[in-house]
Amino acid sequence: MRKLALVFALIAIKQFAFGQELPLKKEVAFKEGEVLTYKLKYGFITAAEATIKVLPSDMKFDGKSTYRLQVDARTSGTFDVFYKVRDHYDSYIDKVELTPYFYQEDVREAKYRRQDKARFYQDTKKVVANTGTYTAPTTQTFDLVSAYYFARSLDISKLKINDTFKLNYFLGDEISALEIEYVGKEVIKSKLGNINCLKFSPSIKPGRIFKKDSKLYLWITDDGNRVPVKAQVEILVGSVTMELKSAEGLKYPIGKG
Repeated sequence: MRKLALVFALIAIKQFAFGQELPLKKEVAFKEGEVLTYKLKYGFITAAEATIKVLPSDMKFDGKSTYRLQVDARTSGTFDVFYKVRDHYDSYIDKVELTPYFYQEDVREAKYRRQDKARFYQDTKKVVANTGTYTAPTTQTFDLVSAYYFARSLDISKLKINDTFKLNYFLGDEISALEIEYVGKEVIKSKLGNINCLKFSPSIKPGRIFKKDSKLYLWITDDGNRVPVKAQVEILVGSVTMELKSAEGLKYPIGKG
């Protein structure tokens, strides 16, 4: 369950990726007060829910103001009886560059416990965590939460179908790169209505969870918000889907901006 949760965190977070320094739009795609709620479904059964918030912050790093990003995830229904999950994540990011300064997580999944912290030094390409000190390949390295918000504000005006890009992220005890392919545009039926979306396919590795030929797809709103609406992947037994349940405090109306 933990591995599957991490996979879908990466799906939601790493919408776009570029091999070099990543260009941002002039306007950030989100604002303080935004609250997004998702549900994770195994087949037709809702297995878990997650809430993602942009909160005001008094914390400053190197004299610079920050956004506080907060994620809470928990199992629901029958899954909560047999495998209880209560995960909490915080990330403090620069209000201009949208890169992280500090990240912490409190993972509680059945009997498994993990508490990690990481301090990001983008200028010197270093990540200092409780698991060690790591050297990053660029001055843009992210945790799971900050990568999600950074990606939403990327300038993708020159993106073409079949283009692939990479984004560097720190997780646990290593820095990795995720490759993502832009597939095209589709209209997705959701709780918020029919929404014009951009479709992406993040790379995955076959193993104990995924089929050899499994494809992972992600749909995000084709508007100023760039909110993930849906993600779907086939696993060895059945399929798993992430769907947007509600969206409050968006910077733009859905389908505009």
